[in-house]
Amino acid sequence: MDSKLLSHLISIANNAGEAIMDIHKKPSNFEIKSDNTPVTEADKASNQIISSALEKLTPNIPILSEESAEIPFSVRKKWKEYWLIDPLDGTRDFIDGSPDFCISIALIKKNYPSFGLIYSPFNKVLYYRLTGEKSIKKFNNVCQELVTKKPKRWENIVVGRYSNNNKGLKDHLKLRTNFETFKLGSALKFCLIAEGLYHYYPKFGRCSEWDTAAGVYILEGAGGKVIDLNNKPLTYNSNEDTLSPSFMAFS
Repeated sequence: MDSKLLSHLISIANNAGEAIMDIHKKPSNFEIKSDNTPVTEADKASNQIISSALEKLTPNIPILSEESAEIPFSVRKKWKEYWLIDPLDGTRDFIDGSPDFCISIALIKKNYPSFGLIYSPFNKVLYYRLTGEKSIKKFNNVCQELVTKKPKRWENIVVGRYSNNNKGLKDHLKLRTNFETFKLGSALKFCLIAEGLYHYYPKFGRCSEWDTAAGVYILEGAGGKVIDLNNKPLTYNSNEDTLSPSFMAFS
């Protein structure tokens, strides 16, 4: 991926972020989808902006988005590469007034990310990683290479904002010592581990592949690692469903 394409992708994320924040400023209704997750006008507006722009920018690369129609595996398994998008990750956070929501865009090749971009519209912070390169944070037009930090004596563990009743997580944390937990929504958890603010993110329970792809690639580009509970890397578009397994993300 060249710098020109990256520039276009950053502009697309900025435009979608502006649409999200316009809706964030005023009360909005939301619907509950068939999978029991909420969707807002902001999700739909962001999806329209990103999908339309990508169709023009890379017409030969298919798109799989949370808010798009389901595409059967019989079609998807033939894709050599595709865009994997979450136009508004952290919809519940968005609805609840939390700033912990983001836009997530990944390019998947051979069942694994080869590009990742996460944008926080509320904070106007961008994280991205080009193919095979180090991960970058961009804020106020200043770019900073991201490097994870290992815990010394005290471990900062970040978990999902709505994970209070997750028994698997509770049992897992009982086995650890010398740590403090922080709650945060969306794929920004990966970015903040990449940035060195947190050290570990355990996720017990499945989530969608668009929730993890960009974040996994960005964290790995900063020196981190993400594995499932069998110590294997996550893969994408490998199954009929579009779900990532339980995983552990380390600095």
